[in-house]
Amino acid sequence: MSGYWTGIVAILCFNIVVAYSVFLPAAAGQLNLGAAGFVAIGAYTSGYLSTDVGLAMWLTIPIAALATGAVAFLISFPMLRTRGVYMVLATLAFAEIVQGIYINLEIFGAAAGYPVAAFAELDIIAPITILVILFVVFLMATRFGLSMRAVHDDERVASLFGVNTRMTKVAAFTLGGVIAGIGGAIWAHQFNYVEIQHFNILLSTFVLLYVLIGGTQTPYGPLVGAVFFTLLPEFLRVSNEWRFVIFGVIIVLMMVVRPEGLVTRTLVERFYGLFWRRGRTAVADR
Repeated sequence: MSGYWTGIVAILCFNIVVAYSVFLPAAAGQLNLGAAGFVAIGAYTSGYLSTDVGLAMWLTIPIAALATGAVAFLISFPMLRTRGVYMVLATLAFAEIVQGIYINLEIFGAAAGYPVAAFAELDIIAPITILVILFVVFLMATRFGLSMRAVHDDERVASLFGVNTRMTKVAAFTLGGVIAGIGGAIWAHQFNYVEIQHFNILLSTFVLLYVLIGGTQTPYGPLVGAVFFTLLPEFLRVSNEWRFVIFGVIIVLMMVVRPEGLVTRTLVERFYGLFWRRGRTAVADR
């Protein structure tokens, strides 16, 4: 693989991981527009532990994930008191606060950025991304995943059936923070430099689009959305002058044709049903 496509795949892995960090709260009915803030915490934590403390990556990445999850847990209680557009604004405000803090901290290089010592090859980043995907797919198949789906579909009905809606939301928000920390650590060790200006509202918006366009009903939606938003602009480079226009038109058409996202629960059930019927037919023919 060429160096160019290695970089593209590394960015794709980052986008997939961060998309899942937004998907988990969204699967419990919470729209998070503050992903950039959590990613920044994970990136700076892992970078600092690697560069100044001298820890190995196999320690810095999980520590960064746990630190980001702890922050997500602490702010989830006041954050989840808001609803709808107010929660979107609250998470956005959190990301702006994080950016304002790091841009003034000289220990992290302030506005100039922070160099990171350890470099993560694709053979490290790709397995981490696969593990995150498998974890979320498994999580959504558990009882907790069913609770998240129930809260997403109708919070009042879920509460009547005995689901602790508040703790379900807190847990989903916290796990989203943990995964965002992993994404930030991946970014820091892949590019060996952390600059707070990168973790801005544009990043949070794009990540939310990965989830909404891909679909919030199944764990496969964020994967499809991240792949779509990462690779399609590269394929459209053949028409360099019009690629952003074409890309924008495609997004609008997708939102009109598939308002629930590219991957819906019904689509997945139909796929599994077709696969199961074909398997039974093949066994019967033997």
